[in-house]
Amino acid sequence: MFRRRFVAQTVSEGLPIPGFIAVEGPIGVGKTSLSRRLAESLKAQLLLEQASENPFLPQFYTDPKRYALATQLHFLCQRTQQLQPHSQADLFGAGLVADFMFEKDRLFAQIALDDTEFALYDEIFRRFAPQVPVPALVLYLTAPTEVLLSRIRRRGIAYEQTICPDYLASLGARYGEFFHTYNASPVLFIDASKSDLLGCPNHYETLLRTIGHGVNGRQEFVLETRNGS
Repeated sequence: MFRRRFVAQTVSEGLPIPGFIAVEGPIGVGKTSLSRRLAESLKAQLLLEQASENPFLPQFYTDPKRYALATQLHFLCQRTQQLQPHSQADLFGAGLVADFMFEKDRLFAQIALDDTEFALYDEIFRRFAPQVPVPALVLYLTAPTEVLLSRIRRRGIAYEQTICPDYLASLGARYGEFFHTYNASPVLFIDASKSDLLGCPNHYETLLRTIGHGVNGRQEFVLETRNGS
């Protein structure tokens, strides 16, 4: 069974826009903020992960060995339930922008679970995977560990304040390994520490044009050289 893809929408400038854009990257990289702006610009439906609704997450950060499996299975079920309705989406309706993709949970599980737990998790993951849509485009945001840690501290979510640099570095490495072999969707690599997609209009406009002109395979986001950019 093939996972469903969304077809392209168009924007007023006439450039085609992928119908399902997933914004991904490690904790603190800016996925949600960019997703909100893209959904508004593209008049697309916004789908946000609901980490605060996972009752095991705060305990996981204080006692990861005890709560890892429950945390990951809750996220797996939650994200399947969020994405599953869009597998039968109206292809001529509004597009979808999400600040997560289904596969992200497996990356976290690889770090958090022991071998026995991961075997159970992976069996359930593979049963759910055919039920959710594949992104037509993934925007993969990256940033150095120290930048991520600074942003996490600044946004002040209580249970995130115990996240350590080693965990972020390990997570970043997992993301990098995953996206350098992922080929189910085109991927645009964006260094979020070298671009200001929320604060600089030129940077954001360049992103929209890059998306509209099409991303093939794995591609680096390149800023246009402009005065004041």
